[in-house]
Parts: sequence; C-alpha cells; structure tokens
Amino acid sequence: MHTLSVAGLQVELTKADNLRLLESEIRGAKRRYPWLDMIVLPELASFGPGVDRAQRMPGPAERHYCAIARDLGIWLVPGSLYEIRRGAIFNTAPVIDPRGRVVARYRKMFPWRPYEDGVASGTGFVTVDIPRVGRIGISICYDGWFPEVSRSLAWLGAEVVIHPTLTNSIDRDVELAIARTNAASNQCYFVDVNVAGEIGNGRSIVCGPGGEVIHEAGQGRDVFAVRLDLDYLRACRKTGWHGLGQPLKSFRDSDARFPCYGPNRRASPPLERLGALRLADHRSGRTANKGLRTRRAR
Repeated sequence: MHTLSVAGLQVELTKADNLRLLESEIRGAKRRYPWLDMIVLPELASFGPGVDRAQRMPGPAERHYCAIARDLGIWLVPGSLYEIRRGAIFNTAPVIDPRGRVVARYRKMFPWRPYEDGVASGTGFVTVDIPRVGRIGISICYDGWFPEVSRSLAWLGAEVVIHPTLTNSIDRDVELAIARTNAASNQCYFVDVNVAGEIGNGRSIVCGPGGEVIHEAGQGRDVFAVRLDLDYLRACRKTGWHGLGQPLKSFRDSDARFPCYGPNRRASPPLERLGALRLADHRSGRTANKGLRTRRAR
C-alpha cells in the first residue's frame, strides 16, 4: 500500500518573525501524529508578506527548517519565503527531505500582481519523488488560478500537489472551488494550506482525485493530518473516479491545438484590449457599482 501522511498547519500568524512559533507547531504535530511523513506550512508563514525580510537561499530561515526536518525525520515544506536571487526577489518554497537536505526549490510562477509588487516570476515546474511512495508537485497560492500549472505538474507525473497559500480576501470561497477543480481535472490530491489569524482567513482544504473534500478547515487555528492513498488515486486515473471520466487519458490522447499555447501561439486582441495590469481605483469601482444599479433597476 502506497500512502503519504501529510499534516497541514493552519496557524494564526502575524507579520512578525514567526519562526519560533512555527517550530513549536511543527514539533507538536509530529508528537501528536508520529506517523506523519510530511508537514506543510502556509505561504510566507515565517515572516508574513513583505519583501523586506527576503533572504538568500540557503539562508538562516531555510537552514533553521532543515535542522527541524532532520531532527524529526520528516519531509517539510515550510510554506514559502521571499528569496533574493540574482538581483531579483522570488516567492520560493523549499522542499526539505528527512535528512535535512533541500532537494528542490519552487519559485512561484504567478505572483499576485499587481499586489505582490516587485516579485519576479519563476519559470520552472517542480516535482519531487518520495521514495517508495510517489511523486509530489509544488505550486503556491495564486498559481492555483491558472489551470496550466496543475495540469503541467500532473503531466510530469505529480500525484499530490502541495499548495501553500496566504489568502485573506473575499475570494477565498472561490479558491476552494478552484482547489476542487484542480484536483478533479487532474485526478490528483490537492493540499491547500492557508494562514489564519491576523494575515489570513484560513479555510485550508484537502481534495481527492475526484474533487471530493477530504478536509476543510474553519477560519481559526487547525492542525490537520490526513493519509493520502496513492493506490486509490492510481485506480482513479486508470478507470475513472467511480468508473466515470478519465480526463488525463483524454488530454494525453487529444490532437487538439490550443491557440494560447505552444510555438504557434496566437495574439489575443480581446485580451490586449483589457489594458495594463494595475490596481483598480475609485473610478473603476464607481463604474462597476453604476452597472449593478442599472441592472437592478430594470
């Protein structure tokens, strides 16, 4: 039987240095659930949002997590950290193995622009093989809104997508639907761990390969542990969830050519007409509200 036991730490955090609190939570989770293989923290959990705490990698925070992983003998995805690299800043999630070695670093492909200003985009997909278990893939927060990211990870063989998140906005409910969709359309487990407290609104979610909800957290602190059955997932990919759709095979076998992809990618005049990517201002807000009032009056 192939299983991956994962704990998500939806912890109440602030914009301060959270390293000591997070270490306590990690160690506490391992004591409570000694059978854990992996622990996952939310996006930017260590210091909160703000590029002023960016570090080089390897750096002090990453080495701190490496020591914890080695001491506990676990796989650790410590959310993400702002990383200084080649004169740019990336939102980077390290993957640390039970020996305390960084085996991969994933750099967020889609920073939440225009809000995540000054953060560069990563360009490489990251998958990691867990010996005798299976393959995981990594994405971060806003990446989930782009189906190409999860589809590419599945194409590369990922069976579990680990997805650290930091969301505190009204669209969290939409993100839960997106998480379920990513899981169902790619027949994978999707583990989305959000922050709680001052800087996040919680509601972490774990979804199965049919889009089923395995666990949905509330808005406060929640340390949740789940056993992910990869044999079950492989059966779903082979014969369909409950014997139904087999989307990965259909995608694999399709001869479709998509106008937005590949070397023959076409320009999109309708998207170009949307204008530059920038913050909405009070004028755009008035326009939207006026439209709503007009529709209601009809």
